[in-house]
Amino acid sequence: MAEPIRWASKTILVKPEATYGTDAVPTGANAMLLTNVEFRPMEGQDVSRNLERPYLGGQEQYPAGLNAVLTGTIELVGSGTAGTAPAWSPMARACGLAEVITAGTSVEYNPISRQHESVSVHFFIDETRHVLLGARGTAELQVETQGFPGLRVTLTGLWRKPTQSPPPAVDFADFMDPQLATSTNTPVCTVNGVTMVTRSANLNLGNTVQPRLLLGSESIIIVDRAEELSMVVEAQPLNLFDPFGLAEARTKVPFVLTHGTAPGFITTVKAGRCQVGRLSGYQNNQGVTEWPLTLRPQPTAGDDQFTITLT
Repeated sequence: MAEPIRWASKTILVKPEATYGTDAVPTGANAMLLTNVEFRPMEGQDVSRNLERPYLGGQEQYPAGLNAVLTGTIELVGSGTAGTAPAWSPMARACGLAEVITAGTSVEYNPISRQHESVSVHFFIDETRHVLLGARGTAELQVETQGFPGLRVTLTGLWRKPTQSPPPAVDFADFMDPQLATSTNTPVCTVNGVTMVTRSANLNLGNTVQPRLLLGSESIIIVDRAEELSMVVEAQPLNLFDPFGLAEARTKVPFVLTHGTAPGFITTVKAGRCQVGRLSGYQNNQGVTEWPLTLRPQPTAGDDQFTITLT
């Protein structure tokens, strides 16, 4: 009897593609270190033949529009060296983000509307290898107090039939240890210049990712984007911060969050012009009133709704 295929035995390789949809053949040097992985290996539709017959019975169905979807969380930590891209760079770039490196200083990610990069993904469960080509995706930056900040990425790729193949040896040396989100490690979280006592702050890139499978061309495309910041913060006196007045007036306010304190490990998220959404209600946590805030980053010149900068 064969050994069981163990879910805990996973190898995830991700490499940028030089030519869209052509396997970049990632190796163990392209291994990704993820948490809370989910995988949908054969998404699509079932097309029925709908034959007219003189008797009742089920119809044969053909699988169509096949694609695969991989979801996992990257620990949000830099490379350890300012101006050097982190090991998880390919996954961020596949989510419609441009990477701008200033040597010795910073690595910055900002949204782009055209020429989105793609990656090849080799996902092994034990020795079952799934290959996703032309993969693109969306992500949500998640900061929860007393937890590890992360970037939860969902990649959608063109489907290929799985094969039996032993995974390569992997190298995780470029993945740095994360820091918990605490008052010390996450020293800045402001909205409109006002410091917020924060339970959580999440930036959803809001990419709409769709398979486009036509005769002569098959691809995964990012067709739209609608960023949104969601926060849970302690309520404040309205003379300090008035979410009701800001929402009614559609006032645009800046958001800044900084996590990390040592060079090479600092992540700063900025959104310069956020519309404050209607307050949906109050929350009671430990007898303290909290606001669930919604902020919608708005463009100025375009593709400048937010930046994620590693320094």
